[in-house]
Amino acid sequence: MSLDAVDRALELELAALKAEGRAKPPERVIVGYVPPQGDRGPRYRLKGSPMEFIRMNSNSYLSLSHHPELMRAAEEATRELGVGPGAVRFIDGTFSHHVALEEEIARFVGKPAAKIFNSAYTANCGLALALSSPTTYWIGDQLNHNSIIRGMRIANVPAANRAVYAHNDMDHLRRCLGEAPAGMERAVVIFDGVFSMRGDVAPIERIAAIASACSEKFSQGVVTVVDDSHGIGAFGRTGRGSPEHAGARPDVIVGTFGKAFGVNGGFVAASPSLAEAVRQKADTYIYTNPLGVGDCAAASRALAICDSDDGRRRLERLQTMTARFRRGIEALGWQTIPGPHPIVPLLVGDTAKTHRLVNHLFDHGILAVGLTFPVVPRGDETIRFQVNAAHTGDDIDHVVASLSGFRWPQAD
Repeated sequence: MSLDAVDRALELELAALKAEGRAKPPERVIVGYVPPQGDRGPRYRLKGSPMEFIRMNSNSYLSLSHHPELMRAAEEATRELGVGPGAVRFIDGTFSHHVALEEEIARFVGKPAAKIFNSAYTANCGLALALSSPTTYWIGDQLNHNSIIRGMRIANVPAANRAVYAHNDMDHLRRCLGEAPAGMERAVVIFDGVFSMRGDVAPIERIAAIASACSEKFSQGVVTVVDDSHGIGAFGRTGRGSPEHAGARPDVIVGTFGKAFGVNGGFVAASPSLAEAVRQKADTYIYTNPLGVGDCAAASRALAICDSDDGRRRLERLQTMTARFRRGIEALGWQTIPGPHPIVPLLVGDTAKTHRLVNHLFDHGILAVGLTFPVVPRGDETIRFQVNAAHTGDDIDHVVASLSGFRWPQAD
């Protein structure tokens, strides 16, 4: 059999995506890394371009990806135990580094147990499989990450067993809990700690209070779950993320090692019973190989650095550079969403203008991402800047100056 007929159909679908403005642009390929030098932070080389670029679209908030201690830990673990586990966890694919990382991340976020995944995406999917039952009622924020929504679909949560509350609207959340169908034994309120498209933060302390007040409606109570992928390591007084920022303790924390910690992988941290339920019930944990030991060892070292003087300096520098960039955006008179997080959105509100501004930044040696429909609703088109600890004052000033030199196209 040939793929010719299928290819023709797919080409029509791809052409339709492009015509609707929904197609992703070609992927830029990074081929080189230039370490920081003096007042200049790291630069990246792209295939086909002679320029060196500042990355303003990297999740590596603490700039740990090139830390020599992480690279050394990964190399030593790999030399000892190999590049891959050779099996899934329950078929002797569990290595000492997997267990150590689970214990370390649980301690870091203040939970008694954790299970690690290949990504936070698969962690959210696995958690949904572990927590779902015919009598579980799911309630999520309107702007939750795709992985949370996909997790509910994978877990076959019926429409009658789920609700969505308006973004950070606590009155609406309270109504959703009150309107849960009869017979629901357990409710799960799930939300992003830091919303990745906007950089704003969930009011976790208020969510926890509402969940507690409504818990008697459900025989198994109300479980609060935060996906703190953009918060953990990069936010809060000691880098414990949005729960620390809010002064609240959600029941379950989902996170990633692939952002502030600069490595790869995700985790679910909760009670020992929930961690065991994940091990027994989560397909995205059971039926796929785990992280290689090199990733685990590097992530473990990243956790240790975060609790060191080096980590505290990086977090302070990240906060300083974030404040500097936000002041620069505000001085230009451009619209953003205020807040202390290193995600700094520039609200554009038009797809064509967003693309033009991204191209302007590229021409000035700056990599930034434009978020357009369907990633965000029409009218909410945004350029998402992400500040990293390795950015210098000169880097930030260069980005702001490049923005100030942009001229918006005149209306037709």
